[in-house]
Amino acid sequence: MQDMLFKIAEAARMVGMSPSTLRLWETQGLIEPVRTVSGQRLFDLDHIERLKRIAWLRHEQGLNPAAIREFLKNGQSGDPAPAPAQPDLASEERRPAGEEIPVGHKVRRLRRLAGQTLEQVAREIGVTVSVLSTFERTSHGLSLTALHAVAHHFGTTVSILCGEDNSRPNESLVRHGEWPRWPATTSGVTVQVLAEGAKQMQCHRFQLAPGASSEGAYQHDGEEFIFVLGGSLEIVLDGDRFFELNTGDSFTFESHRPHSWRNASQGETVLLWINTPATF
Repeated sequence: MQDMLFKIAEAARMVGMSPSTLRLWETQGLIEPVRTVSGQRLFDLDHIERLKRIAWLRHEQGLNPAAIREFLKNGQSGDPAPAPAQPDLASEERRPAGEEIPVGHKVRRLRRLAGQTLEQVAREIGVTVSVLSTFERTSHGLSLTALHAVAHHFGTTVSILCGEDNSRPNESLVRHGEWPRWPATTSGVTVQVLAEGAKQMQCHRFQLAPGASSEGAYQHDGEEFIFVLGGSLEIVLDGDRFFELNTGDSFTFESHRPHSWRNASQGETVLLWINTPATF
């Protein structure tokens, strides 16, 4: 039995996670699957048990990747010590049913559950303490690149932080003009959800004001497809490959390549943007 090996899709089903989550945990140093000569990931039964442990530590105990690595490295088998209670978390939990917690408050809650200071997280994601502090209070002021770094730091995704509901059935009907929106965390960038629920791809409609940009490069697992519905977009890959997309143009690239973007037109740019798997 110990020699049984499972492909990533099989391992993901066994632990109740998506394959993209397992890839994310690998990049965070939480799991190291067996690699075939062709690069295919394989998981044995010990890996499966470790993945279940990681899932419990991440989602039930709220630990971030660094805390999970430390916990597993020390060989602890019991429950981790609970995070110290924070005085203003209780008020967040008392929000009326159905009222969305602001994304900045979610970040503050994740940080405190992980037992980290503003200084630690700000240093890790490359922003100043004052910028991060302001974002936690107001949910404004972080670039999309910085928000992606925050999500990666805490082992989640920007989509989840911004409130996309992954608990719905796979069927998703979104009427024209009724697109759910991400919180407006970045000036000039509006992100609207075109497909809701659990899925292997993320479909968004981006509206970019003149000059709006990612404010830096970011990267993650998967592939991306962009179709320009209107306007013009500049894309930079790997820091030195420049592409200009105009209305009607489409572009596909691998998400692990550092990429940044900017609205290069004098007016609004509107994009259809698809990521697969759901790692953004």
